Amino acid sequence: MTDASKILEEMNERSREVFRRVVESYLATGDPVGSRSLTRDMTERVSAATIRNVMQDLEYLGLLDSPHISAGRVPTQEGLRLFVDGLLEVGDLQNADREMIDATLGSNSQDVQGALDRIGAALSGVTHGASLVLAPKHEAPIKHIEFVGLGHDRSLVVLVFADGHVENRIFTPPPGQTPSSMREAANFLNALAEGKTLSELQGVIRKQIAARRQEIDDLSRGLVESGLAVWDGDGDSYERLIVRGRANLLDTEAGEEDLDRIRLLFDDLERKRDIAEFLELADEGEGVRIFIGSENKLFSLTGSSLVVSPYMNADRKIIGAVGVIGPTRLNYGRIVPIVDYTAQLVGKLITDRS
Repeated sequence: MTDASKILEEMNERSREVFRRVVESYLATGDPVGSRSLTRDMTERVSAATIRNVMQDLEYLGLLDSPHISAGRVPTQEGLRLFVDGLLEVGDLQNADREMIDATLGSNSQDVQGALDRIGAALSGVTHGASLVLAPKHEAPIKHIEFVGLGHDRSLVVLVFADGHVENRIFTPPPGQTPSSMREAANFLNALAEGKTLSELQGVIRKQIAARRQEIDDLSRGLVESGLAVWDGDGDSYERLIVRGRANLLDTEAGEEDLDRIRLLFDDLERKRDIAEFLELADEGEGVRIFIGSENKLFSLTGSSLVVSPYMNADRKIIGAVGVIGPTRLNYGRIVPIVDYTAQLVGKLITDRS
């Protein structure tokens, strides 16, 4: 028996109903729920005083909280977790939501990155939250690599794969690059890269640089290493994180404290801080998972929830994830099937177009 089931079983029927109605009302409106408003909805006829006593008991258990004296109650993070684990009723995916997500696939069968961008934008629009799509690395063998200088602190690396896929990435190279050193670095990589994926090339490059320090100068070596780091940073097995819909979290009703918290959240996301850690959830199996407030390191400050689902390739290997960030009062019953369907769609997209 789970902790949620045990706690709910220990509650009497009236306490469970009061708790459920408080949470459902809060998720719908974002406002504290008072005892008097609940008297109109309860299955049995009870007084406001009786409901207040029940709410006080639930507050003592740490499931509800009073934001202000004499105000109604709101669920705590622990209360939301109990509701999600034990009382949440997940609805069916609505046809309008399905059609909006399906419409993002477009007609270009090879434009996987473009499709993922559109899916992220649609997911944000459908859920009115911020969407996350973690895209997998392209692991086809490499055909050609080239570096192009864009300025003193910016360079472009062009990567051509044997299957015709082309990636362009901008990164910060070591200072003092010259056209000659960039050609030298590209020649060095191309001599080793043919027939190897990026993952395979990474280890080979490190060994070759160590063995051939006299043949490749420090400048070119730095360019090679920083260029590779664009795709293969320490412990990062994913290509990129697509974030759409931040404006949905920065609405005009947000207080200054909320705005600061949301800005910190997006700063973390843009630096990919802890992204790999929260995606370790994928190793725990299929299905949608919900993180509420500070349950995950990425959300070190409470106030945001993440609904996330991994997606798989044809070999049933987890290769990325799709998620939605929003306030803790998300409509979880509606969001869960949307995220689940989107993850399945992305997995099929990656499999069909690999």
